[in-house]
Amino acid sequence: MATGFQRARSDEQRAARSQAILDAAASMLEEMTVAELSLNALSRRVGLAKSNVLRYFDSREAVLLELLYGLLREWVAHLADELPGAVDRQDAFVRRAEQLAQAIAASLEARPVLCDLISTQAAVLEHNVSVEAVTTHKLRGLEQGQIICGLILDALPELSEDDAWKYLLTVWTMASAFWPLTCAPEALVQAYAADERLARTNVEFADALADSLTTVAVGLHARATL
Repeated sequence: MATGFQRARSDEQRAARSQAILDAAASMLEEMTVAELSLNALSRRVGLAKSNVLRYFDSREAVLLELLYGLLREWVAHLADELPGAVDRQDAFVRRAEQLAQAIAASLEARPVLCDLISTQAAVLEHNVSVEAVTTHKLRGLEQGQIICGLILDALPELSEDDAWKYLLTVWTMASAFWPLTCAPEALVQAYAADERLARTNVEFADALADSLTTVAVGLHARATL
């Protein structure tokens, strides 16, 4: 722990201290998983006592929820730039659904920290936090979700707004489910390499997610025409 700690007194100082904690957490998640990141280790990395970290965030989980929101905003901004050029609006619905799914899946695969946070959100991050913190998190997520739904409808205007939200829910839940499966421990990696019978159990994140999203989009479209 760093010595000579001085309490942040101005709003600017408090914001800078909070950002330093978030930056330290982000750096650590480049080296380890969410499960491995402890509040004690985070405190050491940022150079504060644990009690001082808790002046800014209720808990380890509150830090990670805030980090998730920042990464979510960055991802949504990327999608807003990327998706219009990734989907050819002259193509048939199924082809556009494939293009949209592939672009979303590739963008998530390129953001492993975001995927790790998504995969632990419901079971870990939304626990041990205050009502205020989790409410703020959910409302922020809805705001970003509305932007993504608009992008989905731009690519697939045949879908309804309700369908777009169902598609987005599939993005979130399938990313959460597939990500841990693709972060295989070394023993499993070796087993896959040694025994071809296991090939069907070896999940490739982007391929699996894109296939699921395409299937859902086609199904939603088909149901709307019944």
